[in-house]
Amino acid sequence: MHALRVLCLSFSRHFQSFFPFVILIPDLWIHSFKETELPDSPGLVCVCVCVFSVQKQSIPALLSGRDAVIRSQTGSGKTLSFAVPLVQSLQELQPKIQRSDGPLAVIIVPTREPFTWIVPGVLMGGEKRKAEKARLRKGINILVSTPGRLVDHIKHTLSIAFSAVRWLVLDEADRTLDLGFEKDLTVILNSLNAAGPRRQNVLLSATLTLGVTRLADVCLNDPISIHVSGPASSDLPAVAPDAGQSESFVVPEALRQFVVLVPSKVRLVCLAAFILDKCKFSQNKLIVFASSCEVVDFLHLLFTAVLARPSTNHKPPLSFLHLHGNMKQEERSETFQQFSESEGGVLLCTDVAARGLDLPQVTWIIQFTPPTAAAEYVHRVGRTARIGGRGSSLLFLTPAETAFITELANHNISLSEMKLQDILSSLMMDDTYKGRGKYHSKSSSSALQQDVRERATVLQTDFENFVHSDAKLLQAAKKALQSYLRAYTTYPAHLKHIFHIRSLHLGHAAKSFGLRDAPQGLSTGGTRTRRNQNQRTKDRSPTKHQNHNKSSGKKRTFSRGCSPFLLPVFKSP
Repeated sequence: MHALRVLCLSFSRHFQSFFPFVILIPDLWIHSFKETELPDSPGLVCVCVCVFSVQKQSIPALLSGRDAVIRSQTGSGKTLSFAVPLVQSLQELQPKIQRSDGPLAVIIVPTREPFTWIVPGVLMGGEKRKAEKARLRKGINILVSTPGRLVDHIKHTLSIAFSAVRWLVLDEADRTLDLGFEKDLTVILNSLNAAGPRRQNVLLSATLTLGVTRLADVCLNDPISIHVSGPASSDLPAVAPDAGQSESFVVPEALRQFVVLVPSKVRLVCLAAFILDKCKFSQNKLIVFASSCEVVDFLHLLFTAVLARPSTNHKPPLSFLHLHGNMKQEERSETFQQFSESEGGVLLCTDVAARGLDLPQVTWIIQFTPPTAAAEYVHRVGRTARIGGRGSSLLFLTPAETAFITELANHNISLSEMKLQDILSSLMMDDTYKGRGKYHSKSSSSALQQDVRERATVLQTDFENFVHSDAKLLQAAKKALQSYLRAYTTYPAHLKHIFHIRSLHLGHAAKSFGLRDAPQGLSTGGTRTRRNQNQRTKDRSPTKHQNHNKSSGKKRTFSRGCSPFLLPVFKSP
């Protein structure tokens, strides 16, 4: 055994000018490290951080030169598992590598977000191709790229060459396939196989789907399979779980998972009350996942205007940031940096932030719109409780979507219920939302519930007044509602019995976007739809229904939701 010489690469934007490549790794807790059974090598250089299970199993295997499939839960330290042996193997090359040698390692990632900490050999959409071509001509030893951008350069950049590539890393392989990059990966693999010598291949994934297994069969040579949640196998499984079986997912042990059942018309107020409780009345960092860019932009605009204003309790204003795929790369990088450095605040985002981001000290993950799959749920909550830390998650569901709890349970994901009244009760801590009633002076439970209900109504009214105060704001709310409805129609077939557009009460859904009525003529992308009278009663108060659209052969439009904002009646104990 050889004692490790530790090299800690800190989270910095500055490059090491004396070395042609550098991988920058986020700050992690450094613990005492005992000698481990790694190959004896003079001048061994290694990055070590308390060495978690996935790193302990992966690093020796990769240093030995084996191909590998590494399957581990999100936030468990998979990146160091390949970064350490990759840097070590390139460091040992003789003669010493030069920048002009070109790519010696290619790392494929599904989205641009991981580039915020892996630099400088980056190829990604949103950047100028001319600048990227100039960097390729000068030489990049460790090349990190999204599949589509790399294929673009393979086809149009003469200076890119793979004749010296010794490493290929497919990070977040399951997500890469989910995004439809299978053809691009084929082009990349064909280019590497045609130009380069034998290389070492590493495939990393949080889930082992059938597509990931097929990809491993194509690009790996006699790989070792490393799975930290169970005993490591010396051979790669030939097939993924049967289609009729539900795959079990592993989430961090320190993650507390909650669900709240919220009628559609109360969703906006419930989210706002939860944010106020966790960020204004205490110090937390929250990530809120929504279904579309339009919803994220609208919530950011609304909350910044209504919730971030000074309160009567003289608390500091809340900080809201947003992140989604339609933003320019400079804006996305700035948002990432600002949220990483902040001690508290809220990041509103789409699933673009569900993978590849290591945001420090995030304490809560809020899924304002439910995920389309259990795997997506796992990756969202994986933004907290990372590498031994603690964290919590909260999933918003309407009463009609309760069956999704069972769907998650089939994948070994267990949720505890958080009561809606407990969340809304946090409004009692801020007299900004105090109503005209005198319920606060009474001690009975029913009086307290009535006071909470009135404060929630005041907050909802504030949202509606803001939205209807300007034509542009009103249009933004309608656009967000329409994108939400379109996203609702995209749930996979096996979840349609849970998430179906006809189960939505559109008037109540409009309330969750600060609209007083459901706009007429909304389309969910090609076909128009209407409310289903029988199913919608699951998600509304038992009030008399009016203006029911009778059946006809014509295309349906969304009818107006004219019911007043009424919170569900809480039963007295």
